[in-house]
Order: sequence, then structure tokens, then C-alpha cells
Amino acid sequence: MAVWSIGVAVYFTAVIFRTSLGVAGLEAADRFHVSASALSTFSLLQLLVYAGMQVPVGLMVDRLGTKRVLTLGTVLFTAGQLGFALAPSYGTALAARALLGCGDAMAFISVLRLGTRWFPVRRAPLMAQLAGLVGMAGNLVSTLVLAPVLHGLGWASAFGGSAAAGLVVLVPLVLFLRDGPEGAGAGPAAAAGPGTGRAGFVRSRIRDSWREPGTRLGLWVHFTTQFPAMVFLLLWGMPFLVEAQGLPRTAAAGLLTLIVASNMLFGLVYGQAIGRRQSARAPLALGTVALTAALWAAVLAVPGGRAPMWLLVALCTVLGTCGPASMIGFDFARPANPAERQGTASGLTNMGGFLASMTALLAIGVLLDATGGDYRAAFSSVFAVQLLGISQILRLRGRALARERERASEGEGGRTAAAPQPAATA
Repeated sequence: MAVWSIGVAVYFTAVIFRTSLGVAGLEAADRFHVSASALSTFSLLQLLVYAGMQVPVGLMVDRLGTKRVLTLGTVLFTAGQLGFALAPSYGTALAARALLGCGDAMAFISVLRLGTRWFPVRRAPLMAQLAGLVGMAGNLVSTLVLAPVLHGLGWASAFGGSAAAGLVVLVPLVLFLRDGPEGAGAGPAAAAGPGTGRAGFVRSRIRDSWREPGTRLGLWVHFTTQFPAMVFLLLWGMPFLVEAQGLPRTAAAGLLTLIVASNMLFGLVYGQAIGRRQSARAPLALGTVALTAALWAAVLAVPGGRAPMWLLVALCTVLGTCGPASMIGFDFARPANPAERQGTASGLTNMGGFLASMTALLAIGVLLDATGGDYRAAFSSVFAVQLLGISQILRLRGRALARERERASEGEGGRTAAAPQPAATA
């Protein structure tokens, strides 16, 4: 548990840095003198780098091990946060956010790998949800701590000071973190097999993981469920609540905090439900998407454009379920892949939500500029992204579940279910 906690602390810090722009969107626009679409480029570029790094990071985790990848990621996202604090221009700030996104990309998949190597397989869904819960606590720190510091001490102090957290978590990471328990079997590099070249290793890992319907279904579940809350927390929530809904900043910050608190609560609920009954995975994911779409539609349909507070509270509470629902994607990909492909499969799955978030972030920014700041029109783009994801989930769901049943009936269910565990400890 102590080793896993070190990895989760790194992920916690990465999420603080990732979401720090969400409470500083209006200040960033003023500081760098940019439009809405240019502002969205900050988060878009960060997520583009993050999503683009998922498969390489998954391969790195499988090949090099968790400790090396987490250490490199921590150095990169800390340098990115410090660079963003000191950036003198829009271009420099963009480069800093890209560096941050690169380091951030290495955190979560590494933590998933730690969970599968240090805990029994039956606890994997709960440990993944707990890791996501701690990550959302990092979002809470951005909202409750970084925002007041930003307004009180200024840009450089807030972002530069927060970068020190990266150094704090780096020390125990280097000194104490281990990839797996003693006697857990061969290290990650050995998974490639003797005589396997690097190019062949990469191709085979990606090909074999992608061939599994469970991996593809996991990607689309993650794609469809995660992005509404991500877009709201990462950039557009504060401007929407302040400019479109007319709320004071304190009330808007409170609603963003509600999303995080809801996420933490439902993370435990979803993790327990899936751990006890695997058949709950698809209904929970699809139900979350349907409820999120219904609340978005209700808020956007209010005459005059300003929703009552109770409806905004309901929306933010439901947005809190998006993070736990996105974790279900890993619960489809995990049993579909053996231990040596877990990093790669997780990377492919984790791309989904961030690709959707990039699409929505860009669409909202472009539509805001094109419509003169019409948030109703801009946020309607959420529904198009959701429809795409739902269509793919429905297309792949039957195939993935049939494959799981087929493996179980052939007597392979025990091996694949235990796949996240090292062979010596399964």
C-alpha cells in the first residue's frame, strides 16, 4: 500500500498541474491577450500531447517499468508548471503546457500498473477508482487552494509555488518506489521475450492489444464518459458560470468543487458496484452518458440562458459521475489483455477521453468566437461527441462481452482475469 501511495501522490500532483489552468482561464486570456479559441489552445495542446503519448507511455511502462517512467514524468510536468509560471509570451506558455502534458501522460498508466502488480486482481476495479478519486482531489486543490493564491499573490507566485510540489513527490519516488513485490517474476523488459527487436515489440504490443474488442470498447467508453466533466473543469466551466450564468466567482468555484466532491463519492460507489458485479459495467457507463446529456440539455434549454441554481447544482453533481464512469473503460480492457500488455492496453484506452476532450475544447472555443460568445450554441457540440461515442459502444459491446464469455468457456477465463497480476503471484 505504501508503494502504491507514492505513485498515487505523483498522479495527485500531476492532476493539480493539469487542472490549474481551469481556475485561471480568464486571467490567462488577459495575461497573454488572447481570444477564446486561442485560450482553448492551451488545454487543447496539453491534451493533444497527453493523448499522443498514451501508447508510447504504455509501451514504456511495459518495457522499462513503472519507476523509471514515473520519475521521468515527474521531472517533465514539474518543469512544465514552472515554465508556465515564468512564460513571458503566449508561445512560451504553449510550449510549457505541452511539456506539462508530456509528463502528465506518464502518471496515470504507471499508477494503474502499480495497482495490478501490488494488489489481488479482484481489487483492480476498486484500486483504479481510488486512484481516480485521489486525482480528483488534486482538482480540488486547484479549485480551493490555487485559485485564492492566484488572486491574492499573482500569476508567478501561484504557478511557480505550486511547482514545488513536483519536487516534494520526486524524493520518495526515487528513494522508495518499486515496480512490484519481491519474487513477482521477471521485470517489465523481459516481457518482450528473447530475441524480440524493439520495432517488433512495439508493433506486436499495439497490434495484439487493438485486436481485442475489449480494448476498443474500453477506449470508446472512456471517450464518451470522461470529456464533459474534463472540458468543464479544465477550461470552460469557470467562464461559462461567470459570463453566461452571471454567477460570482466564489459561487462558480463552489460548483466546480461540487463536481470534484461528487466524483470522489461516486468513484467509491462505481468501484464497489463493478467489483461485485461485472455485468454492471455497460449499464453504468451508458446510464452516465444519458443522464449527463439530459442535464446538459436542460441547462441549455432554459429560456433566457440563465439556469436556476438548483439546476446548475444538479448538472455539476452529475458531471461528477463522468470520471468514475470513464474508469469502466479500463475494466473492459484489463481482462482482455495478459499481464505483459496491460500498459499498452491502458494507454490505448486512456486515449479515448482525452481525444474527446480535445475535440470538445476546440469546438467550444471556435463556436464561441464564431457566435460572439453564445455559450448555448458552443456547448451544444457536447451532444455530437456523445453520439459518436455511444454508436461505437453499442457496436462493440456485444463482441467484447462475447469474447469474455468465450474465454471463460474455453477455460482461459482464469488466466485472462488474472492477467494484471505477475505470473508468479497470480
